[in-house]
Amino acid sequence: MNMSTICLCKRWCMAALLCVAAQVVAAQPFSFVALGDLPYGQAGQGYAPYKSLIRSINQEHPNFSIHIGDFKSGSTLCSDEESQVQLGHFGLFDSALVFTPGDNEWTDCHRANNGGHDPLERLQALRATFYKPGLSMGKQPLPVLNQSVAIPAFAKFVENQRWVHQGVVFATLHIVGSNNNFEVRDPRAAAEFFERDKANIAWIREAFASATQTQAKAIVLNMHADVFEVKSLWEDFPAHSGFRASIGETLLPLAAQSKIPVLLIHGDSHVFRFDQPFTLNKKPITQLTRLVVPGAGDVRAVHVTVDTRQRNPFAVRLLEPAAAP
Repeated sequence: MNMSTICLCKRWCMAALLCVAAQVVAAQPFSFVALGDLPYGQAGQGYAPYKSLIRSINQEHPNFSIHIGDFKSGSTLCSDEESQVQLGHFGLFDSALVFTPGDNEWTDCHRANNGGHDPLERLQALRATFYKPGLSMGKQPLPVLNQSVAIPAFAKFVENQRWVHQGVVFATLHIVGSNNNFEVRDPRAAAEFFERDKANIAWIREAFASATQTQAKAIVLNMHADVFEVKSLWEDFPAHSGFRASIGETLLPLAAQSKIPVLLIHGDSHVFRFDQPFTLNKKPITQLTRLVVPGAGDVRAVHVTVDTRQRNPFAVRLLEPAAAP
């Protein structure tokens, strides 16, 4: 064997070892935290328990955390000052923090006790305040791909984000409570809904396509709305549902066809659940699991462990606020 052949063999062996090492690293369990619908109430009531919960999250050292929306209650002011306070709260997370909006941040801001704001103006302010293309929030931001960058036709949707961690595709979807702002009596609200609905549908499809292209082991989707809030006795997604096209006609068929597990995380209803409530053509979608985070008066978060070596890769446990230092 000449020196050239020996060198080639060494290079091949080294490449093979690196490949095996990468697969081993990718197979290691990791964790993240999901929370939302927090903090609720006035500053004197809601902020201290929320900060204690953030301390508890930091003690867990998750790879990142995801806030699925509603950083204020539906009966408090939608002010710029409130947004700055919540931006400061997001800065308390030691690792990365990814945020997707809820309805209380903008769709419901027309209420008198919210300050009587224009919801579309609040949405524009929300995007300008909380999103920097390419990066999450938190003390150690992680790189993200924003839909505004990935798909120029949806240039305003900076809040829809995607990233990959150890072979798992994560994506946020701007799908909110209050029936997703689908208000046919208000032409401006309806126009906003249909534009955002189209963007969300495209982003859901992109997430599944990305998972296929990268041979991902699982998909985790994050949004605010409880999509069953307007279900009827006969249909989960009737014609008046703001979730019919994005969830009923897009996400559910893709999940049913998926060869990998899919986790959908949302809040809005404030009651912790970890279940499989979705069906397609009256058949359970066993690939799709739902996690509902607690919120409002229930000041807890959910620690999620992901182990893609397992058939059911997601394990959850609740986190309580940390004791006072």
